[in-house]
Amino acid sequence: MSEKMKVIAITGERRTEVREVKKPVPGPGQVLMHITACALCTWEQRAYTQVAQMPLPFVGGHEVAGEIAAIGERVDPKEFPIGRKITARLIHVCGKCYFCRNNQENMCVEMNNLDSTDMEIPGTGGLGEYLNVQTSQVYMLPDNLPYERAVFAEPLACVVHSVEQGCVELGDDVVVIGAGIMGMLHVLLAKLKGARVILSEPDEARRRLALELGADIAVNPMETNVVDYVKGITDGRGAEAVFNTTPIASVAEQAVAMTGNNGRCVMYSSMHPDKPIGISPNWLHKSEAVITGSVSPTVRSFFRSVQLIQKGLVNTEKLVSGVYGYSQANEAFEAAIRPDTYRIIIRSDM
Repeated sequence: MSEKMKVIAITGERRTEVREVKKPVPGPGQVLMHITACALCTWEQRAYTQVAQMPLPFVGGHEVAGEIAAIGERVDPKEFPIGRKITARLIHVCGKCYFCRNNQENMCVEMNNLDSTDMEIPGTGGLGEYLNVQTSQVYMLPDNLPYERAVFAEPLACVVHSVEQGCVELGDDVVVIGAGIMGMLHVLLAKLKGARVILSEPDEARRRLALELGADIAVNPMETNVVDYVKGITDGRGAEAVFNTTPIASVAEQAVAMTGNNGRCVMYSSMHPDKPIGISPNWLHKSEAVITGSVSPTVRSFFRSVQLIQKGLVNTEKLVSGVYGYSQANEAFEAAIRPDTYRIIIRSDM
């Protein structure tokens, strides 16, 4: 008789259930990860509220940390010792498409084709007690690193890729629009890159926290014309890099307007609803500005994120808004979708 484990399944709009399913057995080249902590990303939140329509039940979760519980054949126990603390890159990539073979695996054509062959309930599986992970997707962590910090490896990796898209250099003026969890991570990394960081955010509490985390200036866009303000403190040039972390199309147009000549404007967030914005092709021609996007982490950015976290170069302690057990899953999701929280974490050992 096969062993069982618990998973948190989204079963309806704003409804979850703890279910028992078959515990996976690691195959050749796989590590069985005991998932101790999983953070609730915006993607899981949209599945929970059914903003993102998907077949239910669904077991999400991809911002994970845990330990090696078992290993499959052809896995070296010295390289992957039982009990070692790890995180994992759970984003599925095919490894054979044009983008994967061009070091752009974050653009993989099979990115959303989840490999759920060994799962009773489909999904990414991070909201389960155990998960099989390919050894290439496993990243070792120091034993003294708290799980509440380790789960940030994936979201921080997304922002590492974004900041690299923005080509931030020492002494640059960087604007971050929005002080949600991803905006705050942009503030942390832009400051680490040696930039002067200007935050645009209407919420006073979030502006205060951004200043604590290293933002040099925090502006309320409801009271100040942020485009004029940014141009005013940059001698009319605009910023070298602008990161829009909001899902609002009108803000996207504002982000472009405050980007300086030779600057880079990064649309980090997806837009909801996705409305076109106006851009002057003549301005684009004359400014040589670059307007680009940022989606998902590459292998390189994930590795860099793990390095930043395990070396203590980025501290995400103030971005954890709550930790819940499996029996509190619905409470955890309800907390996660509130506008006044950052990351909510679910632990399997509570």
